[in-house]
Amino acid sequence: FGFRGVSSVESAATGGAAHLVNFLGTDTMAALVCCKDYYGEECAGFSIPASEHSTMTSWGREKECEAMKNMLTSYPKGIVACVSDSYDVFKACTDYWGGELKAMIEARDGFLVVRPDSGELPKIVLDVLEKLASKFGTSETSTKHKLLPPCIRVIQGDGVDIDSLEMILKAMSDAGWAADNLAFGSGGALLQKLHRDTQKCAFKCSYAMVNGQGVDVVKDPITD
Repeated sequence: FGFRGVSSVESAATGGAAHLVNFLGTDTMAALVCCKDYYGEECAGFSIPASEHSTMTSWGREKECEAMKNMLTSYPKGIVACVSDSYDVFKACTDYWGGELKAMIEARDGFLVVRPDSGELPKIVLDVLEKLASKFGTSETSTKHKLLPPCIRVIQGDGVDIDSLEMILKAMSDAGWAADNLAFGSGGALLQKLHRDTQKCAFKCSYAMVNGQGVDVVKDPITD
């Protein structure tokens, strides 16, 4: 997710291309263009359908579950990721994903990836895994670690760098969780450390017109 956090399109392209030497997942289009134009690589990487906060919060707090259901309906097959901490990530895990929408998730041809995007590391990862496990259950791997069912996984994309990644995986292992439960994403810190958080400044959606009606767009994470 690094494009938005860097200083230029060129720095996104070069940094993102370096990332694609070892990985296939990216949301940085400039890197794909760079790899095609200068290295002859037709498709250096790809992404998946994924929500971000404004696409969820524009539905409003009272319709968050409907917004989540819309993601599952719009993408009935394959991998789909959904940010889940707009208001209360724990309620989202137990009441929405593990409650009202559980049957849809289990019936999909593919899997849902739940994304917390706030909270203290590594605790938030462990807490989300525990909440999902309380509703979906777990199996045991050959190494005696807990594994969520194939229909659901978690992605941590907030505060991820090479050091926090190792710390999170160690905490998971110590708590008996298999690494396969979790994927990682990295934003501006992956491409350059001088980024939008340096001055605590970012552009955020705060208002939208929905069917001709003005809607305030606000996120209010319980873990922030």
